Amino acid sequence: MLALNATTVEVLNRDAPEPLARRRLEAFDLYREIPPPSDTDEAWRYVDLDVDFDTLALPEEPGQPLKPGPFVSAIGDAAGRVVVVDGYTVSVDGGDTVRIGRGAERWERGAVPSLVDPSVDKFAAAGFAFGGDGVFVGVPAGAVEVRPVVVELQATAGGTISFPEVTVEVGENAEANVVVVYRSPDGVDAVVAPLLGLDVAQGARLRFTTVQLLGDATVLVAHERARLARDATLRVGEAGLGGSTARLDLGVRLEGDGSSAEVVGLYFGEGTQVLDYRMVIDHVGRSTSSDVLLKGAVEDHAQSVFTGLLRIAPTAARTSAFETNRNLVLSDGAKAHSVPNLEILCDDVVCGHGSSVGPLDAEHLYYLMSRGLSRDRAERLLVHGFFEEVIERLPSDAMADPLRREVDERFGAAQAAGRLG
Repeated sequence: MLALNATTVEVLNRDAPEPLARRRLEAFDLYREIPPPSDTDEAWRYVDLDVDFDTLALPEEPGQPLKPGPFVSAIGDAAGRVVVVDGYTVSVDGGDTVRIGRGAERWERGAVPSLVDPSVDKFAAAGFAFGGDGVFVGVPAGAVEVRPVVVELQATAGGTISFPEVTVEVGENAEANVVVVYRSPDGVDAVVAPLLGLDVAQGARLRFTTVQLLGDATVLVAHERARLARDATLRVGEAGLGGSTARLDLGVRLEGDGSSAEVVGLYFGEGTQVLDYRMVIDHVGRSTSSDVLLKGAVEDHAQSVFTGLLRIAPTAARTSAFETNRNLVLSDGAKAHSVPNLEILCDDVVCGHGSSVGPLDAEHLYYLMSRGLSRDRAERLLVHGFFEEVIERLPSDAMADPLRREVDERFGAAQAAGRLG
C-alpha cells in the first residue's frame, strides 16, 4: 500500500512525463493545505463523511476485474470498452471511429488541462496529486459514433482510495456516446474519487451516462465537469443506486452561444445510504438552454441531498433554464433534502425551478386500489411510474430495462420485509 504522502508522489513521478510530474507536485501542496470535508462546511451540508485520509492508501497493483454484471452485459455492440480496477487501467479495447487510450500517453505529448479545479476540495487535490494513468476518449471532428464507449470503474481492495480520471473530448460537429459504470463488491470499504471531464466542441453532440452500483461499504466522491462550445449539445444521465455514501459534484458550463444541456437522473437509497447531488449549471453564452430533472426515493434510514444552482451570467441573454427535483420518502426514518437555487444576472431569460419531498400520493393510491389492485401492487405501480419519466429520457437506451428491474426489485424487497411506512 502507498500512503498519501510526499514519498508516494516521488514514487509515482519516477517514470512520469515532466508535465504530469509537475502537476502532481503542485497538487500535493494543495492537498496538504486543504482540510478534510466537514458537515460544518456549506458544500458538505447534511453529509457527515467519515473518511480518514491518514489511514487510506493507494493499492500498489490492481485487483482482479469483476465479472460483467447485468448493466454492462446489457450493452451489446460497443464502440470501445475500458476497465479500470482500483485506479489502474487494466484493459483498453478501442474501435475505428473513437480514439481510446491511457491518459499517460497524452501527457507524453505535453500538458493536459483538466476541467476540474484541484482546489475545489481535498478529494480533488488528492486526485491531481496521486491519480494514475487515467483514460482518454476522443472523437475526431465530423465523426459520428452512436455505439457507446463503455468505461468500467471498479474498486476491489478494502482500505484503499483510487482516483480514476476520465477525459472525453468530442471534436467539432462530431457525435459520441459514453457510458461509465461504477462497481465494487459488498463489504469493500474503499473510496473512489474520480475526475471526469467532458469537452464538447462547436456543433458537437455527446451523450454521457453514469450508473453507480458500488457495494454497501464503498464511498464515492465524483467530480464531473463539462464545457460546451457554440451550438454544442450535451445529454447527461445519472443513476445512483449503490455505495454507503455517494456524491456527484457536477458542473456544466455553457460557454458557447446556442449550446444546450440536459441532465436527467434517478437515485434510490436504502439502509443507511447517503446519496448526495451537487450541481451548478453555468450559462455564459447567449441563447443557451438547460433542463435538469432528478427523481429519487429513500427508504429505511437512507437520505438524499440535492443542491442545484442555475447561474445566468450577464452575457447570457435569451437563456432558457429549468431544474426540478422530486423525492419520495418511503419510510419514517428516511430523509430527503432538496435545495434548488437561481442566480440570474441578466434580463431577457426564462428560468424556473421546483422541488418536492413527500410520500406516495394518497389520492393516486386510493384510485388504484378502488380499481381492484392490492395496496402492495398499487404502491409498486406508483413507484414504477414515478421513475419512468426519467428512465425514458436517459441518454443510454441500454440502461433502461436493467434500471427498471433494479428499482422494482428493490422496492418489492422492502415491501416484503415490511420496511416501508
